[in-house]
Amino acid sequence: MYQSFYGFTEMPFNITPDPKFLFLSPTHQEALQHLKFGVQEKKGFIVLVGEVGCGKTTLCRRFLNELDPAHFDTALILNPRVTETQMLKAILTELGESKLARSQVDLVAQINGVLLDRIAQGRDIVLIIDEAQNLHPDVLEQIRLLSNLETDKQKLLQIVLMGQPELKTVLSRTELRQLRQRILVHYELKPLTLGDVHAYIQHRLTLAGTSGRPTFTPWALRAIFRHSGGIPRLINHLCDKALLAAYVRDSDLVNYWDARRAIRDVRSLTT
Repeated sequence: MYQSFYGFTEMPFNITPDPKFLFLSPTHQEALQHLKFGVQEKKGFIVLVGEVGCGKTTLCRRFLNELDPAHFDTALILNPRVTETQMLKAILTELGESKLARSQVDLVAQINGVLLDRIAQGRDIVLIIDEAQNLHPDVLEQIRLLSNLETDKQKLLQIVLMGQPELKTVLSRTELRQLRQRILVHYELKPLTLGDVHAYIQHRLTLAGTSGRPTFTPWALRAIFRHSGGIPRLINHLCDKALLAAYVRDSDLVNYWDARRAIRDVRSLTT
């Protein structure tokens, strides 16, 4: 509705994790650098933690896009609610293998062979597991055992665990102490500040093709910041509804009352 009214080439506040719209706030920039450092320096285990909607998945896709496909093979696991055997099969499938072994022991041997072959070809392999807080401890232990696969000079697999803050609780379990000792790179994404929120909104408007309209008033920005807590996904929800409210008024200015209406609408969906 408001897309054509404001002259956007695309909707500015979709909640899909499009890396094109990634806003690199200081905390997101630092998180991205941690991921790059961990993989480039072959640190083995890397953990990225952040609240729901803080942009972990979008950041992950940006990270994957920046890996040189001529040098890196990647396996991205989005559904971690699996058994050990299912996880091993998912990793092989993500690496492009079609003929899979059946038993867990044979699958590990197959993964070892595949990784050794890729390493011999001069490639590095990165395994990324999203929503890792949902991994069963037995699956996490299997992943730790995969991290044991190595040559005399390097690990065969770089592993990135991404998850909500609950992942810290999962990893603190006594039975996972060996895994904890292998985590050499750890970063926790922080919410956006008020200044970040202003820059974030303008960033998305610009990428969507704004020609200087609409604009958000300072009071609208403060209201959106307070209610969202600086979480990008919530900011998107609120801005989308606030823009609709301004459009209904036939206005180029998104004011405090548009933001308040958006907040009421979002609250009504969550209560």
